[in-house]
Amino acid sequence: MQGVWRELAGLVLPVDCAGCGRPRTELCAECRRALSRGGRGARRVRPEPRPAGLPRVWAGAPYADEVRAVLLAHKERGALRLAGPLGAVLAGAVRVLRPGGGRVLLVPVPSARRSVACRGHDPVRRIALAAAAELRRAGVGEGAGAQVLAVLRQRRPVADQAGLSARQRLANVAGALGVRGGAGRLLVEAPVVLVDDLMTTGATLAEAARALGVSGARVSGAAVVAATRTAFEINRN
Repeated sequence: MQGVWRELAGLVLPVDCAGCGRPRTELCAECRRALSRGGRGARRVRPEPRPAGLPRVWAGAPYADEVRAVLLAHKERGALRLAGPLGAVLAGAVRVLRPGGGRVLLVPVPSARRSVACRGHDPVRRIALAAAAELRRAGVGEGAGAQVLAVLRQRRPVADQAGLSARQRLANVAGALGVRGGAGRLLVEAPVVLVDDLMTTGATLAEAARALGVSGARVSGAAVVAATRTAFEINRN
């Protein structure tokens, strides 16, 4: 219900742009264009050091400026309608990852139950659903189309990743994810693309890929809305 009330409040109450703070607009035209450019400029990225098992990762934009502000507004402040433009950026990364189209399964990295309860929504799943809708509109995966399968779950609690080093993050999430019972048969029906809102060290994506691999999934790669500037710069060199 928290999410419903936030959406209703956004229809009647003045808000500031999530990207630049311009008053009385949830996302101004300038920031919307910045996100749109991100969706068209998706690039393969990699963290340094690269964790073992990390699949190929494409990101729609660097995690900075308007993109960072919009992601945080959606995730932490419940600006739910921003899922649409963020989903378009994620869809752009998926299109670059799988340029041939065809059916694709988008598997979001799961949020902790306590985080979902505190926020009132699951931000990555919401963005993934928006991305799948955008891919279907663009004709990617005709027939069955792009589909979201939220089949990953946390098998044990993990600590907040903020402030942890790359090595500590790897230890924190090692063995923490699993696939829901009975979902394995769905994962072998089409190529799988892992999706998340942000990649920093790649530890969580590597753990998610491991869990999916155990279930027999064919993981084509991972797509994220944004990645750190460092990951973008490393790939450029």
